[in-house]
Amino acid sequence: MGLLFEQIDSQPSVIGEITLRRRRIPAIGDRDIYEVKLGEEFLMSSMFVDAEVALSDIGLGETEGDDLRVVVGGLGLGYTAVAALRHERVAELLVVEYLEPVIGWHQQELVPLGKDLNGDPRNRYVHGSFFDLAVADPEVGGFDPESPGKQFDAILLDIDHSPRALLHDSSASFYTANNLRLMARQLKPRGVFAMWSNEGEDDEFMAVLNEVFTDVACHVVSFFNPFQNRESFNTVYVARKPG
Repeated sequence: MGLLFEQIDSQPSVIGEITLRRRRIPAIGDRDIYEVKLGEEFLMSSMFVDAEVALSDIGLGETEGDDLRVVVGGLGLGYTAVAALRHERVAELLVVEYLEPVIGWHQQELVPLGKDLNGDPRNRYVHGSFFDLAVADPEVGGFDPESPGKQFDAILLDIDHSPRALLHDSSASFYTANNLRLMARQLKPRGVFAMWSNEGEDDEFMAVLNEVFTDVACHVVSFFNPFQNRESFNTVYVARKPG
């Protein structure tokens, strides 16, 4: 058995000190758990990743056609991005991440999925604020700094804990009909927007999505939680741009 706890790296970031840790919890088996903390707050963990994977699988399952261009908002520990690359129809993946150390951990392969992402030529990291790039004028900006005006088949978002539980107040305005419409300019007609949430279905956010998109749904993703000895759940919102 390896070390029960190891701090792999800690660096300043634009929103505070960010730390990568690895631990083992003997009670749940022989596996390494990777964690990221922002200050004293847990930002992400590899403990439960079912919903992060489901974000790609559900979202991309709603897309149409082949040679898909996909944006993942929030790199995290790479689970949503790697799940997207498992779909053979994906031709290009942009992973937009605000925190430069998180990109560096993957590029240096300090986290397990860094090797998968680095080894796939379809993947590209974009250092920037998803929320700023989402509402930028696509003709001069947008998610792809190398190709202004590009439209995508799917945008998959996993940054805030929910539309109400934000990592930073600056993203609050994104979850409005106006800014979702601005983001939708970067989707192809009938393109898909999907988003992970740590909480149950939010009626107010569903109403906002229905103002902008069609085929709006909220999927429950259940998984066993050994700490609580019961099922837990996250949710995945999915919506389609009219066209």
